[in-house]
Formats: sequence, C-alpha cells, structure tokens
Amino acid sequence: MTEKILLQSGRLMDPSTNRDEIIDILIADGKIESIKANIVPSKEWKIIDLKNKIVAPGFIDIHVHLREPGYEHKETIETGTLSAAYGGFTAVCCMPNTNPAIDDESIVTFIKTQGKKAHEGIVDVFPIASVSKSREGKTLAPIAELVHAGAVGLSDDGAPVFDAKIMRRALEYASMYNVPVMQHCEIPELAHGGVMNEGQVSTELGLPGIPGVAEEIMIARDLILAEYTNSRYHVCHMSTALAVDLVRQGKKKGIKVTCEVTPHHFAVTEEIVRSYDTNTKMNPPLRTQKDVDAIKLGLQDGTIDVIATDHAPHSLDEKEVDYIQAPFGIVGLETAIGLSISELVDTKCLTMKQLIEKFSTNPRKIIGKQIRVAEGEPANLTFFDPSVEWTVDIKQFKSKSKNSPFQGRHLKGKAVGIYNNGKLMQY
Repeated sequence: MTEKILLQSGRLMDPSTNRDEIIDILIADGKIESIKANIVPSKEWKIIDLKNKIVAPGFIDIHVHLREPGYEHKETIETGTLSAAYGGFTAVCCMPNTNPAIDDESIVTFIKTQGKKAHEGIVDVFPIASVSKSREGKTLAPIAELVHAGAVGLSDDGAPVFDAKIMRRALEYASMYNVPVMQHCEIPELAHGGVMNEGQVSTELGLPGIPGVAEEIMIARDLILAEYTNSRYHVCHMSTALAVDLVRQGKKKGIKVTCEVTPHHFAVTEEIVRSYDTNTKMNPPLRTQKDVDAIKLGLQDGTIDVIATDHAPHSLDEKEVDYIQAPFGIVGLETAIGLSISELVDTKCLTMKQLIEKFSTNPRKIIGKQIRVAEGEPANLTFFDPSVEWTVDIKQFKSKSKNSPFQGRHLKGKAVGIYNNGKLMQY
C-alpha cells in the first residue's frame, strides 16, 4: 500500500526554483506527488500541519566530525546523524580526521554503510576523504579510488596541506574527478602552540595566540595554486576579515574558489574567552568584532557561500582540563539554525532565502548533490519554525558530546522535522 504524507500550509522556500509560497505538499512513497494549494486530504494519509513553518530543500552540513572510526567515545555515526537530524540537516559530510583516517576506499565504504544503517538512513552521510595518506601531508592518498568509493571532497582537515607541491598535485587530481579540495588554512609554524586569537585579549589573559596571518597566508598561497591549476578549491571555516577579502578578490579574478564560515565565528568574539571556558577554544579561534563584521558582510554580498558547523565533539573529561591542554572544537549541529536566524536574519544581514541558500543550495552544489522541491522528485526536506524562541540546554543535545559555549543562550528559530529517503522525523 502506498504511504502518503500531506504537508499542510507550510511556507515552501526553494531558492533553486525561486518558489516562496504557502502551499501543500503531498508525498507518496518518498516522492513528491503534488505541490499545490488546498490539497483535499484522505483519511488514510498522515497529515502534518506546518502552518507558520518553513519547508526548505534539505539542509546539509558539509563540515562535520562524526569521529567514527576510532573516536567513538566522542561521537558515532549513529549519534552524530541523530544530532544532525534534530538540527534540521538531512545530510552531512564527515571529515577524515578519524583513526584510521579516511584514506582508503574500504573506510569510505564502511562510513557510507554505517550511515545507511543509522536511523534507517534518514540522514545522508557523504565522506570527505584525506588528501594525503594518514593526513600526514607527505604522500597523496589514492584519490581515484576514494572518489569512486563515494568520497565527495578531499581534505586533511584538522591539519593543513602545508606542502605546496602536494597541494598542487591534489588540486590537479581532484579536478580530474570534479571534486573540491577543502583546506584547513593554517601555516603550522605561525599557529603552533596557540590556543586563541593573537591580540590584546590573549596578552591580557596570558594565553598563547594564533595570529590571523597564519590563516591568511595559506589562503593566499592556495588561491595562486588554484588559479594556476584551474581547480576547485574550498576554504574551510574562515575566520578573519582579510581571509574574506582574499576570497572575494579570488572570485572576482575567476578562480574556482568557494568558502564556508561557522555560526560561532559570526555569533561571538574572542571576548568570550575571558571566561577561560574551554568550550570557547576552537581552531581557527574566535576573532575580533572587526572580523565578525567582515564575515557578516561576506555572507551578505555572496563572497561566503556556505554556513557549516565544524561540529567537533569532545567528551566532558577531555574538555574539563586547563585551557592550554584542552582540545579544539565545539558541537554545533543543534544550534546552527537558531544562531543563524538570531544573528543573521533577525538583524537583517540576510534574507531567509539567502540563509537557505547557504544551508542547502550552495553546499549541495559544491559537492554535486543538488536537490529540488518539485513534483516527481525525491522528497528531501527540512522543516523549521523561524519564530520559535528557545534556550540552549546542552542536556537535551542528541550528540554524544555536549561541548558547547552556548549553554543558556536565548535563540530564535529551530528545526521541527526532516523528511528524506522515505523517512519522516518530527520533534
């Protein structure tokens, strides 16, 4: 018997088709059967009232650390995808700093298999494979095999590809398979030992700093290589004003560059580190208000393509140490929509359409997983309430780890459900 679900009275917003209207959507066995006003329901259908909610093409987070294999005490594919679902994401791209690294086709296959098992595969898991073997930056990983196995991008994230020759070769090979090289931009010699942004605040706190130039010099080098090789290059988690401007100039020159920022890099500044809360420690570090303002301008003018969380789970005992000893990173999947609506849409920095582009349309285009909300297409949808107000409670997180600096923060906007691969999840 055909299973039918009627989504009633939601505001459909799909930038790829320029739709923005209050409409009903009828889904039959995982496909969109009809999109029109006032569909007359049948008593056999499941009815979901989405009045005052937004229905968007499924959100994707292209920068997530699921930690499996190797670090299952922090997160697993099962817990990470549940966290993603509750955050409103129907897909995630998982980074390769696992143990072993995602540098072999068997690991790509394992991750994809585990993703399909988790919660009946409602959240698609797309692996990002290593640029280099073991992420050591010395020898290229078998790129052809990794892409054929299902990798949608290449990165040594957690570490930069610091060898210019290796980076050049990676860009050249990646271009043969039309996948992006996604760079953690950092000059190791400049950043080594640092734990927060280098500047007045780090001096006052007595903490070693990571200067913005560590990020900016690497971006400048890579843009030159990307132009030289005519290859696709993606900047992960940008954090400085100059970094934004470098990418802006690169785009104007026609370089095939895309980039992302995280919600924490536009929601807070280095000032929050004064608490010495290790949940404010991330890499790249939180920067200055000037940098935050530049990031918001970059989001507004289209320089910044994507909002991604860099969801980086760590267990409580790992974070409850001295600030210098604590690992970098915070969880972000379940606060992303709330932080973004509160900081960007409510402040008139972005329209809701632009926000959806940066959570769905643009990142999907980068990894070649585009979707449309249209009749006959598979239903891949995110439902969220842009006006609901809520307070962050880390105890409610579905992630295995709770390392967030936003505990107790009042936010506006929250996911209320997703539909993907014939499965519905509401909360």
